[in-house]
Amino acid sequence: MAVKKKWPAVLLTAALSVGLLAGCGESGGGNAGPSGSGSAEAGSGAADDLKPITFTFYSEDPNPNWTNMQDEIGKVITEKTGVILNAEFAVGDPVQKSALIASSGKYPDIISAKNSINKFVDAGAVIDLTELIDQHAPNIKKLFGDQMNRLRYSNDDPSIYVIPTYDGVGNTIFEAGGGFSLQHRVVKELGYPKIRTVQDFENAIKQYLAKHPTDENGNKNIGVSLNADDWHMYISVTNPAFFATGAPDDGEYYIDMNTYEATYHYLRPEEKEYFRWLNHMNAEGLLDPDSFVQKYDQYKAKIASGRVLGLIDQLWDYADGEKALKAEGKFEYTYGHYPVTLNENYKDTSFWPTGFLAGYGIAISKTNPDPVRTIKFLDYLASDEGQVLLNWGIKDKHYTVDANGKRSMIKEVNDRRVNDATNFQKETGIGNYNTIGPHYGDGVKDPSGNYYTLRFPEQLVEGYSDVEKEALKAYGATTWKDLFPKESEFKVKPWGAAWNIPVPSDNELTVLDEKLKTITWKMVPKAVLAKPEEFDRVWDDYLQQLEKAGVHKAEELRTQLVKDRVKLWSE
Repeated sequence: MAVKKKWPAVLLTAALSVGLLAGCGESGGGNAGPSGSGSAEAGSGAADDLKPITFTFYSEDPNPNWTNMQDEIGKVITEKTGVILNAEFAVGDPVQKSALIASSGKYPDIISAKNSINKFVDAGAVIDLTELIDQHAPNIKKLFGDQMNRLRYSNDDPSIYVIPTYDGVGNTIFEAGGGFSLQHRVVKELGYPKIRTVQDFENAIKQYLAKHPTDENGNKNIGVSLNADDWHMYISVTNPAFFATGAPDDGEYYIDMNTYEATYHYLRPEEKEYFRWLNHMNAEGLLDPDSFVQKYDQYKAKIASGRVLGLIDQLWDYADGEKALKAEGKFEYTYGHYPVTLNENYKDTSFWPTGFLAGYGIAISKTNPDPVRTIKFLDYLASDEGQVLLNWGIKDKHYTVDANGKRSMIKEVNDRRVNDATNFQKETGIGNYNTIGPHYGDGVKDPSGNYYTLRFPEQLVEGYSDVEKEALKAYGATTWKDLFPKESEFKVKPWGAAWNIPVPSDNELTVLDEKLKTITWKMVPKAVLAKPEEFDRVWDDYLQQLEKAGVHKAEELRTQLVKDRVKLWSE
């Protein structure tokens, strides 16, 4: 399962949908460019295309910030396109939910099903978008440019069923949101020690807990808490095993860069040693005893309490808890990100480049009442005007443009965006729409010379608290990414990411992966919580169970999918 980027390299928190329209018009709406003039290609311009229309929308991602299109940006989107989304977001097991919908014969008009898209394709539930894009989506064609070939579904079926929305085209990641995280108060009190290996991470937590076993209210401080609730198990418990041992994120498999051979990554001996370290942390009383039983909301609430000193997670997974701390002004309880590995022989691989990742995104169902209106809606979101609106908001309300054409967030607005993010997103909708439509990545500039997105070094630094800036300065860095190995230190993976490759429903790998997941989610916690002297026995039992479940057959099937992807993308 992906991180971020991988989900992340980003998680859907969309909010779409009229009020304040006069004000939007007076301020230039979401128009791009220093003069406030929109893209020449934005919108269709036909009166019929602005008639109100409601599309049903389904997403595998949860979305607690959905406001039924009543945020400020959502209202402008409706004004510009006439579109309202009646949305449903998966709760519980999203893969199971998608499978039920795909087999029901009753489909939402617009579908965002991540890797479950194969179920909809196999059911004949979604349409080929090739002609629609060619005839009605000039902005989408411009946006993807020479990456259009990556939108093809498979070697046997070159149709475009999905418009990618989870990875930005031309993306440069400026923000280190992964690694191992420590509260700023911890490293400050210890004199900003070197945090490079799991031993360094452990020592910092142990030393701070020895001085401060409880918080100011007498509640026990917690060394490290993990999030093992359902699919979060991947992000906080199992994915860190390959990051900490020098392997890139390819989901549940390690892929050989030269042969493309896949290995179920838990079979790597070095990863066993990572889980042995977690077992040691538990034995030392440094691991939250609730790690494998707490629910996601409990995990976030615990972070919001300020008692959790260290995290092994992705920022997008625990952001709600940290946002609560920022809203209360408790910046010393927020987290810095460190490139921690098992030992210094390994390099953290958070920034291993994948190239543009197609795959996860938006599909249009065969029962959609107006595919043309739908593709034009998505094309508006992809336009320069739409991109500036979604990322920056409304001119003179959320951002200004100076005499030299430089676009800047209004300071008060940006402060709220950073420190009161949840309420801010619900009210404004800024940043909530990226996974609804195709978009440019961080670091890409629009025709006016400004960045499309708000994630670029200067903007990131502007959002840091004084406490965070002090920590970064102590480590000789300007942003947290400065501490991590750079993209140039790794070779681009020609298959992108293995977790991003759809598995056909009739492929035996679907069943095998589910068996392996069930075993892994049972045995990894058991190994971590075992007495240290029993760890090897439990781990050996785990590997034997994987063998019996057909792990090597799964590796063969995954290898073929990777090789097929390389061939598809190289043609």
